[in-house]
Amino acid sequence: MTKLSVRHLLGIKNLNENDIQTILDTATQFKEVINRPIKKVPSLRDITIANVFFENSTRTRLSFELAEKRLSADVVNFSASGSSVKKGETLLDTVNNILAMKVDMIVMRHSSPGAPHYLASRIPANVINAGDGTHEHPTQALLDAFSMREQLGDLAGKKIAIIGDILHSRVALSNIFCLQKLGAEVMVCGPSTLIPKFLADLGVKIGHNVKEALQWCDVANVLRIQLERQQIKYFPSLREYSLYFGINKAMLDELDKKIVLMHPGPINRGVELSSDAADSEHSIILNQVENGVAVRMAALYLLAQQ
Repeated sequence: MTKLSVRHLLGIKNLNENDIQTILDTATQFKEVINRPIKKVPSLRDITIANVFFENSTRTRLSFELAEKRLSADVVNFSASGSSVKKGETLLDTVNNILAMKVDMIVMRHSSPGAPHYLASRIPANVINAGDGTHEHPTQALLDAFSMREQLGDLAGKKIAIIGDILHSRVALSNIFCLQKLGAEVMVCGPSTLIPKFLADLGVKIGHNVKEALQWCDVANVLRIQLERQQIKYFPSLREYSLYFGINKAMLDELDKKIVLMHPGPINRGVELSSDAADSEHSIILNQVENGVAVRMAALYLLAQQ
């Protein structure tokens, strides 16, 4: 296995195509491991990893913890609620105290964009960004690319539509960077109020008609409306959003080709996706969850070699 060109996994923007392919190829081998009767390998048995989460998480946190345990690492979980952060301790002091206990790697989620980058420049441990505000979520983009590659093969020339709340999504930006580096064409689709103006500079197509986006794409990656990040109203109501931008099974059946339907979770059923679409034969949403463990095992393993 070749090495990565980086010491930290802070964002897809920092990776080159070879790094991405190396992680995806390594994940293929680890996916075979997690489907064995005995799902553990001793690859990281001398490594201690701290999961430092300053924001709520279900899938990502569980996925990282499972990946670490499958690699035989020692795992420490930290949650900001109930910690000294509530007493006024700074981010750097919190992490330095964790590192003083001889932790080798930090997996971090934070509400502030750039927090993992700030940390990586000031501590000796490897840092993995598990999501920083509305900036990036690199392992989600990697597992999405891995899931697409399983369905479609080489992604060069494939058409991927990212549909929904692009403005508040860290998944969207990481996916755009990752897919473009793998040679795919990317379109974003949603209400004009939820599509940042700068995206046109990244060379992505921009659309506002969901049916046209579905007809154009090979894969539709649907994002939820992130109401918890919205300080103002970007559309009249969830019901109206669902009428104009929601996807249901009838819309998928009307297409003249079969497309792949994805969602990073959690799904708001009845808003961006109807239940019959989310549970249809088009959907690979649960495959994404399974692949998340293999991809995160690959990222942890490769960074531990640096």
